[in-house]
Amino acid sequence: MSVVKINVLTVPAEMRETLEKRFSNRAGLVESADGFEWFELLRPVEGTDQYLVYTRWRSEEDFQRWQESQDFQRGHAEAAAERGGQGHGHGQGHGHGQGPAASGSQVWTFEVIQHAAPAS
Repeated sequence: MSVVKINVLTVPAEMRETLEKRFSNRAGLVESADGFEWFELLRPVEGTDQYLVYTRWRSEEDFQRWQESQDFQRGHAEAAAERGGQGHGHGQGHGHGQGPAASGSQVWTFEVIQHAAPAS
């Protein structure tokens, strides 16, 4: 059964472009992880300042291995340190030399119990 992780990032309006560029610059890091199934960065349209980072994994164990990987650590270490070791922050370490783009972060976890895809 697949596991979905949704990282909810609170991003002030003036940092939206920065956050999106940082994700774009690190494209390709997660795609090669064992058990990785899907990624989407969802930009809010109205009524909120929260981006959703959606990833789907074959299992919780696969997600945990990704979090322990060198690619994950390289992509998140400096931002997490800057935030006191909490959350992803998506700050320094993405080639921009700025602080975190997100002012808050929390992770939601779900199990996929139903799935639909377009008919072939």
